Parts: sequence; structure tokens; C-alpha cells
Amino acid sequence: MLIAAIAILVGFIILIWSADLFVTGAAAIASNLGMSPIIIGMTIVSMGTSAPEILVSLTAAFSGTGDLAVGNAIGSNIANIGLVLGVTVLIAPLLLPQSSVRKEIVILTVATLAVGLLLANDVLSRLDGCLMLAMMAGILIYLLRTQARDSELIAEALDEPMPDIKPGRAWLLFSVGLLLLIGSSRLLVWGAVIAASQLGVSELIIGLTVIAIGTSLPELAATIASAMRGNAEIAMGNVVGSNLFNLLAVMAIPGIVEPQLLETGVVTRDYAAMLLLTLTLSLAIYLGRWRSKASASQFYLGRSVGVLLVTMYALYYYWLYNSI
Repeated sequence: MLIAAIAILVGFIILIWSADLFVTGAAAIASNLGMSPIIIGMTIVSMGTSAPEILVSLTAAFSGTGDLAVGNAIGSNIANIGLVLGVTVLIAPLLLPQSSVRKEIVILTVATLAVGLLLANDVLSRLDGCLMLAMMAGILIYLLRTQARDSELIAEALDEPMPDIKPGRAWLLFSVGLLLLIGSSRLLVWGAVIAASQLGVSELIIGLTVIAIGTSLPELAATIASAMRGNAEIAMGNVVGSNLFNLLAVMAIPGIVEPQLLETGVVTRDYAAMLLLTLTLSLAIYLGRWRSKASASQFYLGRSVGVLLVTMYALYYYWLYNSI
């Protein structure tokens, strides 16, 4: 058990560090090739913060532990809203532009409901996985076409520092980051499987808890940093973008590799908790237009919303603990 715990801890440390190297290198390469900051932020940075989940999901799927990958995807989405966004709003309340945020949260809510329909039979099939990836591709194309023309988002993206790194060093960072991502994800999955066996719990539970929280740490850091700099839309975009990738890409991987028969409780407990948090966030954003600190063109998310999200997150863990 000690070896498994060390493997998980070391795996997390290297995973998060290597994801930062990977994103920095990829963003520098894109910048050197003349890609605009807004496109880099919407694609490379959003995908990069989900890189730990994607690599862990791939490794788990090819290791025959698809339940861990499914738990990682759902658990990360629960953590992103309840923990990451909840803590961020507690630290720095957000003023969000209505024009783009309304569109993003509607897309996330519809995608969450669509995935629920696919999982309603307690099976994640290859067809389900392919449909999820197709939805992800369609959403990316739509967002790239619409938000790349959003003047407010472009202004915020220009405020985000772009890495100024020479091509050779950029490719080195990218390559080293990718190799370390692969190696650390394998170490993390190995430690998680051993820990699940030693503790007598399912790989799903480990994925929903330890792995989900650990792989959500990059989103926590990125979201708080953006909020503290006053870039509220990028802070929200980090959460929404990461949740979309987790829902439609990370969760699709185990189904495409091998059809998964979902454990009891995945749909009725874990997916239900994810959906409830997503709907709560949608309602909080909608009601935020009438808060006293909101304006005609902005939503306001205050600390009361942060308290609600963190409380819901804690209650989910209490529910999970009592159902083991």
C-alpha cells in the first residue's frame, strides 16, 4: 500500500509538472507559427489543462481498467464545478459577459444531458464514444467560428501572457512534457489499481476521488490565476472547456477502446451529481443577471454561489462514502 501511495503521489507531481511543460511548449510553437492568442487559448490551453485526464484515460483504457477512466472523467467534472469554480468564486467573485458565457453554459448543459441519454442503458459502447467525439468536434468548430470574433474575449486573451520561447526550446519542452505525461500517467494508473485492490474498493471509486481531484489541480491553478487577474471569462472558460473535453473526449476513450459495462451507481449517483452541479451553475449564472453588482451586459457570481457549490461537492462525497 505504501508503494502504491508513493506511486500515486509521484505520478501526480510529474503529471501536473509535465502538463505545464507540454502546454507551454505547444503554445510557444503555435505562437511562433503565427497563431492568434485567442485561438491558442481556446484550443491548446483548454486541451492542455485536460491533458492529465486524457492521458490517464488512455492509459487506463489500454490497461483494461476502463472504470477508472470513466470515474476520472465524471469525478473531474464534479470537482471542476464544485471544487475549482466554487473555491475560485469564494476567493474572487466573477463578473461574466452575458454574450459568450450564456452560449458556453448552454452548450455544456446540452452536452451533459446528451451524454446522460447515451449512458442511460448503463453501457458505454464504441458508438457512444464515437458520437461523443463527433459532438466535441462540432462544438470546437462552432466555438472557434463564433468566439474568435468576440472582441471582449480577444481583449482578455491578449492580456494573457503568451510564451516567448525560441523554436528549438519550444519543441524540447513540448516533447519532454509529452513523454513525461505518458510515463507519469502509467505510474499513476498502476498505483491507483494497486490502491483499489488493497483498500477493497472499486477502480471507479478511486477514479471518482483520488484521480479526479489530482487531475483537476491544473484547472484549479489556471482558474484562480485568471480570476485574480480579472479575466473572469477565461476563468469560466477554463472550467467549461475542461468539462466539455472530459465529457466528450476523456469519457469517450474507454468506450472506443473497449465497450464498458458501467458499475451500479455511475448513472444514478455520479452522473446525477454531475448533472445537478451543472444545472445549479446554469441557474446561478442565469439569476446572476439580477444581482446588484451585475450590469446590463454582465452576470455576477458571488461568494454565496461559491458556498453553495463547495457544499454540494462535500455532500456528494458524503453520499459516495455512504454508498461504498
